[in-house]
Amino acid sequence: MNYERLYQYRFRNIDQDARDAVWGEIAPFIYGVLGKPDVVLDPAAGRGEFINHVPARERWAVDMVSYPEGTHAPGTQVIVSDIFDAELPQGYFDGIWVSNFLEHLLSQEQVATFLEKMHGCLKPGGRIAVMGPNFQYCSKDYFNCADHTLALTHGAVAEHLYAAGFEPELEVARFLPYSFRSKLPPSVAGTRRYLKTPIAWRLLGKQFLVVGRA
Repeated sequence: MNYERLYQYRFRNIDQDARDAVWGEIAPFIYGVLGKPDVVLDPAAGRGEFINHVPARERWAVDMVSYPEGTHAPGTQVIVSDIFDAELPQGYFDGIWVSNFLEHLLSQEQVATFLEKMHGCLKPGGRIAVMGPNFQYCSKDYFNCADHTLALTHGAVAEHLYAAGFEPELEVARFLPYSFRSKLPPSVAGTRRYLKTPIAWRLLGKQFLVVGRA
């Protein structure tokens, strides 16, 4: 599958600058959830919307698509590779962020293999945070994405994390809305308010957030 063309089509009507600005609010929030780690890995980094906004001392971004020079913030260690083939240091990272990735994998066994690899990359006590569309709350739209292959829920991901060696610490069934592809444009101020209002998550959230400790 040509992921570069796929994502060009999917986000053809999305203002990338506005999307990036919204991630400027989400990333520091997640950074706090992870315990403000010193060395952070984003194994499915895309254009770097998350990793660019994380105030960590060291940032690593892995993606199988090569984006234009300048997409990632200066100083970011960028690896263009399938995450399963990427050479990553063992026991090195304090925090790992996995966003909208597991649902693209081809089997539950592949999810397990990926999470086991992430466990090996974390220092003891390091945290992993996983976000993705929760099939329990967005089943009607879930498979409108050509690269969605697995139906996952917050409970299933928590089980996967435990099986891979993590201790689940936080399990939020409803966190962010499903996607940026909505009638309302992404708003920095609105996102900031939303993140501070968990009751709104229960109304609008369709993506889970699960955190585990190595």
